[in-house]
Amino acid sequence: YNDENSLACVLSIAYYYARNNYVMHRELPTGRGFADIVLIPRKNVDSPAIILELKVNKDADSAIDQIKRRQYPAKVAVYADRLLLVGINYDREIKQHTCRIERC
Repeated sequence: YNDENSLACVLSIAYYYARNNYVMHRELPTGRGFADIVLIPRKNVDSPAIILELKVNKDADSAIDQIKRRQYPAKVAVYADRLLLVGINYDREIKQHTCRIERC
């Protein structure tokens, strides 16, 4: 899986089992772009909301920076006290993933 869509599909399958706890949104409009994947906890679920930004041949830090710069967290402001920002990068040359997770 050498592109963003393939990586998003892999993550969608991983979160397929989390659907009892989360509602997943792919390419959620935020007003300043589209968040790649946003996971919103279902009612009565004590879990944080998660914003995932995916990159290829960049770095995980740039994904987190994009989330902040484009103000994606404002779209899920109701979860501001329980929100994780996740940046994932896939480097095609070395075939390695990097990930950065930050509490917002």
